[in-house]
Amino acid sequence: MDDGSLTESVKPDSYRVTADELRQFIERFERLEMEKKDLADQQKEVMAEAKARGYDTKVMRKVIALRKRDKDDIAEEEAVLEMYKEALGM
Repeated sequence: MDDGSLTESVKPDSYRVTADELRQFIERFERLEMEKKDLADQQKEVMAEAKARGYDTKVMRKVIALRKRDKDDIAEEEAVLEMYKEALGM
């Protein structure tokens, strides 16, 4: 009876891992991670500069988030917000 411990599983060529190709994928991903960190650092620098010039960076971040959204969604949310504020006497 064969317990399978001595047999080697054979995989098709499409599933074989080549060290060079694997290394390339990993290195590409790592480079992108470094670029992402560099971009985040640059964004922090921009905000620090804006803050030093007297801008409210918390509000700036809200404006940036709003610019990414659909205008109709923003208008609907603002209308609901106003309705809630009126209901609470604000």
